[in-house]
This record gives sequence, C-alpha cells and structure tokens, in this order.
Amino acid sequence: MTANEDQEMELEALRSIYEGDECFKEISIVSFQFRIGDLDDTKAFMLDITWPETYPETAPQMSLDAFFNNRFSAETKQLILTKLEEQVEANLGTAMMYTLFEWAKENQEALMENHKPVATAVTSSSDGITSSTAKKKEKKEQLTKSQKRRIINRTDHKGELPRGWNWVDVIKQLSKTGGKDDDLA
Repeated sequence: MTANEDQEMELEALRSIYEGDECFKEISIVSFQFRIGDLDDTKAFMLDITWPETYPETAPQMSLDAFFNNRFSAETKQLILTKLEEQVEANLGTAMMYTLFEWAKENQEALMENHKPVATAVTSSSDGITSSTAKKKEKKEQLTKSQKRRIINRTDHKGELPRGWNWVDVIKQLSKTGGKDDDLA
C-alpha cells in the first residue's frame, strides 16, 4: 500500500470512530484537532496533528499552539509533546492516530501532573490604576433604543442632518428678537 492509501483508510476509520464526538475535529483531510478532557476541565488540552506527505512512514506533526492551550506553560506543553512523540516512535509505520488519542486520554493525569496554570493577572500601571479600571472609564455612554431611533430619524443615510433641520429654531429666534423692519423704526 502507498502512503496515500494508508492515509485514506485511516481517515475513513477515524471518521467512523469519532463521528459525532465533540472532542474530534477534522480541519482538512490531513489535519485534525483532538481535545483531551472535558471543556470545563482545567487540565484539558487541544492537540493539533497534521499528516506529512509520507505518513504513516514518517511521524505526524503535533502542536499544542491552539488558543485553547494558552493557560499552559511552555514547559508543560513541551512535556506533553515529548511523551506523545515517544508514542509516535513506538507506532511508526502503522496507523497511529486512534492509538495516540486514546493513549493521551488514558494518560491525561500523568501528562498534566506538573501543570501549573499560567498567571494571566492584570498588571497595574504606574499611577496605581489597573488597566481593567482604565477600560471602564473609557467606556462610551450607552444609548437606549428610542434615543438611537431619534438620531437615525433625524439624519439621512450618510449620517448627516438634512438641509434646514434647524430652520424652525431660527424662525422662533427671529420672531423673538424681531426682524430688520423693527430695527429701522
């Protein structure tokens, strides 16, 4: 069998095994994401795997660079990848995706034993005001639906006020102050 035939057979097997499984996502015919653990689990991680042209004879490319994994330190990610690469070496030359995913699920606790969450705390600026409170001060005033409707009804499609929108106010002002004829007399 050629590498492409092996890939097609493994792809068909993966689709049938993980059909409807929310942990498995096929990005393309050679790229996959698999979530190890539940969404609410703090030790869950997302594994990205891409097959090279000659897979399964060569190792797949594995990555933990998904946004889902931002809470892990670089050391934790490297430890997980190292242990997964050991499994890849043991299964090289065979269809290994299912074996790899199941091994990672079974050994999730061991893979995450040294995990320390990365601190994402907000640092304070030089004036002692945190950036989160500074953002709150910059927040614009919220308009109600009726206020928005009035603004829209007063303007044209370009957001400009129509010609003569304030003429009534000008006429009222002139009637109060008088016209040119009143000044001459």
